[in-house]
Formats: sequence, C-alpha cells, structure tokens
Amino acid sequence: MIRIGMSSTCAYPLPLEDSFRLAGRAGYDGVEIMVTRDEATQDATALVALSERYGLPILSIHAPVLLLTHFVWGRDPRVKLEKSAELAGRVGAGTVVVHPPFRWQAGYAEDFLDIVRELAVSTGLQIAVENMFPWKIGGRGVKAYSPGWDTTLMDCTAVTLDFSHCALSGHDSLAMATALGERLRHVHLCDGSGSLDEGRVFDEHLVPGQGSEPVAEVLALLAASRWDGAVVAEVNTRAAKTEPERLTMLTDTLAFARIHTREP
Repeated sequence: MIRIGMSSTCAYPLPLEDSFRLAGRAGYDGVEIMVTRDEATQDATALVALSERYGLPILSIHAPVLLLTHFVWGRDPRVKLEKSAELAGRVGAGTVVVHPPFRWQAGYAEDFLDIVRELAVSTGLQIAVENMFPWKIGGRGVKAYSPGWDTTLMDCTAVTLDFSHCALSGHDSLAMATALGERLRHVHLCDGSGSLDEGRVFDEHLVPGQGSEPVAEVLALLAASRWDGAVVAEVNTRAAKTEPERLTMLTDTLAFARIHTREP
C-alpha cells in the first residue's frame, strides 16, 4: 500500500509535537517535517524522540524555503539544502523536498539542478524538486523561479507534485503526473480551486475533493502503477476554530487518500 503521511504544516501554527499527536490520532502512516525557525524541526535528536514517542516514522524533510526561514541555517540556500539532507539521513527519512530557487538567488539558481543531482548521488536520498507556479505583480507575469516553476521541463530525477500549486499555475495535475512518469517520487496531497489567470491569488491547499484538481485520478494512476513513493497531506487547517474541526479536516484528507490509492 502507498504510505500516506502528514506534513507538519497541517498543524500550523501549533507546536511541532502537535503535528505528531494529530497525525497519530488521525491514523497517518508517518510525517513530513517542514524545517522552520522552530529549533525542534532542525534537531535530529528531538525529531527522533517525537517519532518514537508517537510511533510515526519521518518520511521526508522539507528544506527551509519560506521567506520566514530566510535565516535558518544561514543565508546560503545550498547549505540549507545540504543540511536538510543531513537531517533526513539522521532521522531515517528517504526524501528531501525542495522548491526551485528564486531567480535572484544568482549562483545557487544557476547551479541548482547540478547541486540536486550531486546531492542525490552522494547521500542516496531522493531530492524531490517541487512544482511551483508563476507569479503576477500588477497583473503582469514575473519570472520568479529559475530554472522555472514547471518541473516537467527540468532535468532532475525526482519530483514532488503539489496539487495546489498545479491549480494556481493552471497546469493539469493528471497531465503533469503522466508527463513526469517515473520521475514523480513524492506527492503533496491537497487541492486548489483555480489559477492566477482565473483571478485566484492564494495558494489554497484545500482538503482534496474541495477544489477542481483531478486528485482522485492521479492517486488512482499511482496505485495502478504500484507506485512506491509517499503521499503527504499538506492541507491548510488554519480556519479550524477547534481541535475536533482540525482533526476532521485531517481525517477527511486521509480517508480520501485511502479510498483512491487502493490497488485495483
């Protein structure tokens, strides 16, 4: 069976331990850790202790890529990625998720794909580059990422598919999954309701089934191919006013994944 994990971002802004606790209560198979300014997300000893306490393996590490993590592990994005891989190795995670660089990260952006390939070889980990989306400022398109936001056009061996990012970019996720083929190694499970061109502004990360992406079809495609990657819930639960409401969003997401990843 395909492993279904939960990203620590699903519990934001709660403390890290709540991610493990909620993932355990909901019945997930493991967790993905987004490295943030919270020192516990950067500490292998603390992460292993939480993993053992809640009986949940750490499936993947998400390299610090958010603007709020600008100073986590220094300012060099290559060092951030290398430290993420080191952390993954120490906690037993097989995958590191990374966003493509911003265009203004000059040297790193120019060498990004070489860095990813070299790090994958030297560590034995999957360094899975995540699809992003185009930016618009004042109604005009801006090239924010380099080599770009579309991972189908990148020379990398492992890719993370994010459904919300597909929606915002106007890129059909089933077409993307099909085009990626064996390069698709990791999935961020969520949904989105529309693209920038349709007036959407926010990266929604809806519970799957609440948007317009063919999430069920992609999961069924993976199940039919006996895919052995991990599907990790990355849904926005910040609108939840109570823990039961947040837990319902997480259990609904897991139930959706279980139903649509059953092997035919």
